[in-house]
Amino acid sequence: MLLELLFFLLPVAAASGWYAGRRDPKPIKRSMGRRYEIPKDYLKGLNYLINEQSDKAIELFIQMLEVDSNTVETHFALGSLFRRRGEVDRAIRIHQNLIARPTLTPEQRAQALFALGQDYHRAGLFDRAETLFAELIDTGPHTEPALRHLIDIYQQERDWDKAIFTARRLEARTGKDLKSQVAQYYCELADQAIQHKELPQALRMVKKAQSADKQCVRASLLEGRVEFSAGNYKQAIKTLHRIEQQDPAFLSEAIPLLQKCYEASSRQSEFTDYLNHVMEQHDSISVILMLTDLVEKKEGDDKATEFLASALKHRPSLRAMDRLIELNLDNPNEAVREKLRILKDVSEKLLQNRAVYQCDICGFSGKTLHWQCPSCKKWNSIKPIQGVEGE
Repeated sequence: MLLELLFFLLPVAAASGWYAGRRDPKPIKRSMGRRYEIPKDYLKGLNYLINEQSDKAIELFIQMLEVDSNTVETHFALGSLFRRRGEVDRAIRIHQNLIARPTLTPEQRAQALFALGQDYHRAGLFDRAETLFAELIDTGPHTEPALRHLIDIYQQERDWDKAIFTARRLEARTGKDLKSQVAQYYCELADQAIQHKELPQALRMVKKAQSADKQCVRASLLEGRVEFSAGNYKQAIKTLHRIEQQDPAFLSEAIPLLQKCYEASSRQSEFTDYLNHVMEQHDSISVILMLTDLVEKKEGDDKATEFLASALKHRPSLRAMDRLIELNLDNPNEAVREKLRILKDVSEKLLQNRAVYQCDICGFSGKTLHWQCPSCKKWNSIKPIQGVEGE
């Protein structure tokens, strides 16, 4: 911190000396043997820094800088430095001090308001930040970043209606496609309606999500839940089948609900046919394991073992191997059973610690599906992990 502040504040000494010379009515004599004196306040500030009294040093340096057309950029740089370091209170004071000056040009004032809005946003003072960013929407260079900050604020506040409205404004101003993001906002509203058992409202929000983005897997999953809850099993099945065309990586999320829908409508044989079709097309482990369970119920452990072992040759999977071991734990040979129990313990521990989902953008992984990545905050970036340890 000491070196960073020294590097940044060196220009303050030169600026302070220049201001002092400008205010001095007496001409400055120049000669080969005379040097400009470093301002005493600057030396005092350096002494504070050396003695690790950075708070006093910073306050003194701020006081040394007069706000005029020549020092505005220095104030902006100092405020940005404090914000990056997490010292938001100091950044706020600097930018408030700037805004209070009547000598600022309209462009400088807009820049100061934007910087102060960033300070408030970083400090979690969303109401104040929202007011400033809303004021800056029509100020040319700050339009897009102000709208993006507003969207981020509304996301954190979970005010999805405002997030949708602002995203639409950003699309109109910049021409950028935010349909996928807007669809997620509608899905958030649908989720809230489902939690309050407002199924008609949930269905309306789902339809709006699908209108915004036809490839929205989440909207299909939510619609399937709503239709299932309403007893419309045929429609739920039709909706969930759509996920195969939208993104087959998410079939694992649809399979459990599809099974309930087929069972509730007494169409178990159709469910088996559908799973066989999906397995041929996409080779999903979740589908293979579901078919294994159906074979076990209908034909017993031996047939299920045979089916799963055959599938494993073409599609290696830790989950499938664990299930295969489980199917053979009743082996009549005691020595074999003991070895299988050891293998079962190992596979369970491996599965217990593995991630199920991963973000394609930042690599964040976890066991819970997030539609917005908790790490990089991107929407639609997290998917079920594919491969030996995945789906």
